[in-house]
Order: sequence, then structure tokens, then C-alpha cells
Amino acid sequence: MLREVRHKGDGSDEDAPITDRPRTMPILLKKIRVQHQMTLEMLAEKSGLTKSYISKVERGIAKPSIETALKLAQAMSVSVETLFATQPVEEAYSVVRGQDGVAGDASQYLSLVGGLGPNSKMRAFIVRPGPRNRRSRMLSHHSGEEILFVLRGSIELQIDKRIENLTAGDCVTLDPEKPHRLIALGDEPCEALVVIKSAEV
Repeated sequence: MLREVRHKGDGSDEDAPITDRPRTMPILLKKIRVQHQMTLEMLAEKSGLTKSYISKVERGIAKPSIETALKLAQAMSVSVETLFATQPVEEAYSVVRGQDGVAGDASQYLSLVGGLGPNSKMRAFIVRPGPRNRRSRMLSHHSGEEILFVLRGSIELQIDKRIENLTAGDCVTLDPEKPHRLIALGDEPCEALVVIKSAEV
């Protein structure tokens, strides 16, 4: 079972079990949108995303970027961790446990794994890029700062008009306001740790 251990900073540990398989962002997105009595049209207008794209995210067809997660959370006036069924942490520090040595949900393109404090301006995501796709969305961009560390596999980073081929152990600090995109190179699974600092989170 995936568990989150919350630490109060006083030497005591409080185990807070999470479900065996966390609910995914697409499922939660529709649930939260309906709870907020928002139509797809309303959410599209507030987020600046298209109705058809949001519908694809809700159905699990489109893979939302970090930029998309930030925009959707902001448009619905919820924290980004709400979209990932993660409870905010108010203690001195927290540990989000992996499952079988894997961080986040291995079946998802994007998993939120750190920065769960209510006042935190930093968030840590695990990103699992897919292969090149002719119909892939525009390059992502958002405010703040971003650090990308390749955990495994080979990844192509497109940033502005530059292309960098990255492998496990490579680390990039970038200006996330520059349009950028990650693409898997080869057939082996790949994943990266992405840490962002943004006023939008």
C-alpha cells in the first residue's frame, strides 16, 4: 500500500494510509469541476484552455502538462494537490512513499510527489514523457523557476528553438516561461523529476 507519513517535527510519526492506487487526475478533474458547478465551457473560459482539450484530459485521452494542471487548479480555485487527490501537509515535513520503488503513479504521465504544504511555492512532479506525436500540443510554459532531473531513459527537451538530448543523471535549470516540451527517445521507459517554483501553485 502507498502510504504518506506525516511528521510533526516532535519526533513522533503519524501514518496516514492512502488508497492502494491513488485516483488519477482525469477522474478527479471532472469530479471537482462538477462539484464547482462548472461546465466545460466555463472551465475553458477561465483556464484559457479549449473545451475539447479539457474534455480529452477528463477522459484520459490527453496527457496534461504541469502548465495545464496549474491552469486548471487556478481556474477552479483549488490547490494543485487537490487535482491529484493529495492532502495538504501542515507539519514540519512530510514523506510521500513510493510503491515498489516507483515514485507517484507509474501509469500516469504526471504525478505530484512533493511540495504539499499549504504555503509552499514549490512542487515536485514525476513526468513520464511519451514518444513524438504529430498531434502533440503546443509547448508548455508557466511562470517561476524549473529544474528538471532525468531519472531514467533518454529524453529530448525542446525549449524555444533549441533541442537537448538528455539521459539519466542529466540536470537542467530552465526558465519555464520559455515554451518547452519533453519527448521520450527510444522505446525504453523514461521519467524525470521536475521541481517548479511558481506563484501559480
